[in-house]
Amino acid sequence: MRRIHIGEAEVLLDATDLEKRLAQAHAAHDRPLCLCCSPGVPMYVARIGDRHILKRMPETGPKHAPSCDSYEAPYELSGFGHVAGSAIQENVEDGVTVLKLDFSLSKTGAKASSGPHEASDVGSVKTDGSKLSLRALLHYLWDQAEFNRWRPGMVGKRNWAVIRKFLTEGAEGKTAKGKSLLDVLYIPEMFRSERESEITQRRVAFMNRVAATDGNHRSLLVLIGEVKEIAPARFGHRMIVKHLPRFPFMLNEDVQHRMNAKFANELSLWGAMPEAHLIAIATFGLAPTGVASIEAIALMVVTENWIPFEHSYEAALLDALTRGRASFLKGLRYNLPIDRPLASVVLREEGAAPVAMYVVPPAADDAYRTALEELTDESEMTAWVWNAGAAEMPPLPT
Repeated sequence: MRRIHIGEAEVLLDATDLEKRLAQAHAAHDRPLCLCCSPGVPMYVARIGDRHILKRMPETGPKHAPSCDSYEAPYELSGFGHVAGSAIQENVEDGVTVLKLDFSLSKTGAKASSGPHEASDVGSVKTDGSKLSLRALLHYLWDQAEFNRWRPGMVGKRNWAVIRKFLTEGAEGKTAKGKSLLDVLYIPEMFRSERESEITQRRVAFMNRVAATDGNHRSLLVLIGEVKEIAPARFGHRMIVKHLPRFPFMLNEDVQHRMNAKFANELSLWGAMPEAHLIAIATFGLAPTGVASIEAIALMVVTENWIPFEHSYEAALLDALTRGRASFLKGLRYNLPIDRPLASVVLREEGAAPVAMYVVPPAADDAYRTALEELTDESEMTAWVWNAGAAEMPPLPT
């Protein structure tokens, strides 16, 4: 069990008086120490509502032991390093994180875009890191909820209720465009037929409050949900989200066409792998009729264990690791373009040095392979590389 040094004592994170100790540390502006390694790594305490949460100090993730829950891969190995400190600004004094977004949370007259705010490549590729795309926001919340982390004990413990709970907690203390992210974020409740009426009432109350029209100005909401189907409608298309069977999200022809083009890989993987889940993040508005129309959308495909992956080769690696009862951290791309290499997985077994695992897709060109060689040469972490398509998967690190 993980230990921290707080006040004058060492305590376990499951201590019955932990909340009291965290509150005292917050009031005194003390910095607890995570004792995953010697001499300890500074942490801080954030107050979110009536709760106190122990959080990792910015830029200290790689200093924690690889098996520690606060461990984070070195910035150069993931997309997070390209947005940390610019698009994601964390204030350790008040615990509030300011997110800079490259998409709108409002619509004014005819000026609002009618299609996805994603760039020409899949997932809103902006490498300057100054703002988060829709995909990057989804990756950030997935990371905050720790659904890109895996240990053998997690088997069978993730369903939509768990996903919703921890995504919501991950959004706490985050602001964007002057608004609390929780005030505009809609994640459907897990559907229960016997509670359908009360679930519907809560959804209607939340959406109508957020999307209220003020003259020519209309606020948009952010949806995160699992896609059940995308089908033709009388006009355009409609997306049905699981756990919202009677509330479709409409896509006009332009949105649907651009989504199919930009997220062809995700849609293809979802169609080919029955066990995979397709996650959508979208901004949407409500018409006076109560109909929801999507303004911008990004898609992410995840395994049956809800771990994101980019292609079938990466899915094969994740499957081999989970069957081998490995513990690992899945790298997320954020704003990085698809032609930039990053570590697919960081293996993080207790008592062992971390290993960066790379999967080179068959379509990778010489520039990609050169960039990967430079990345592995400059990194201090041991590298495992699979040239997928050209060779069988190498033996996994022991």
